[in-house]
Amino acid sequence: MITIIPAIDIIDGKCVRLSQGDYNQKKIYNEDPLEVAKTFENAGIRRLHLVDLDGAKAKHVVNVKVLEKIATNTGLKIDFGGGIKTENDLQIVFDSGANQATIGTIAFTDRELFLKWLTKFGNEKIILGADVRDNKIAVSGWKNVSETDIFDFLRDYIYIGIKYALCTDINKDGMLMGTSLDLYKELHMQFNNLNIIASGGVTEIREIEELNKYGIYGVIIGKALYEGKIQLNELKKFM
Repeated sequence: MITIIPAIDIIDGKCVRLSQGDYNQKKIYNEDPLEVAKTFENAGIRRLHLVDLDGAKAKHVVNVKVLEKIATNTGLKIDFGGGIKTENDLQIVFDSGANQATIGTIAFTDRELFLKWLTKFGNEKIILGADVRDNKIAVSGWKNVSETDIFDFLRDYIYIGIKYALCTDINKDGMLMGTSLDLYKELHMQFNNLNIIASGGVTEIREIEELNKYGIYGVIIGKALYEGKIQLNELKKFM
């Protein structure tokens, strides 16, 4: 059964959502991320994707207090992403209560450092971030799009033992226009031993059902929950 993973994106300590990663298209949904996290937990959710958007911009972890607060006051299993650029950042994230960390830019720009972290912390704690625009890997808060194809990128890392990969289609993210079902289906077909987490654009329960049918490990849901396109009680059949 697919794992349901709601997202909480943080700017200035508040729960927000962006459209296609554009900081100028920001909408604040709640002043208190802990309140949102507790709502998810009370509905039966067990996982949370927590994104430090300030950290992604600043190139170092910023909203660690929000992570600490949610980890201390809920039983949610948290994966944290955004701004992790040094081992000190990564250690702080784990020490503050994250169960997993999503690493994207460093995996692309500094393979040696990423492999060091993977060896030190283990493949249960490190999620490979593979954000794409038109199937090409994008890094640095999605500002820079490379010429590297996502399939080549993942293939390279599977050989060295990565277990989880979070793939966000930037063109879809926050747009409520549907997710990239064909992309995730192809990813699973090529890498069926990899735990793929689909992200970006999920708008209807039907899409989650399709992803589940394809064998996708997890799905991140953001704006669809905050805008009421998907209700928490609709997700119970996946729990």
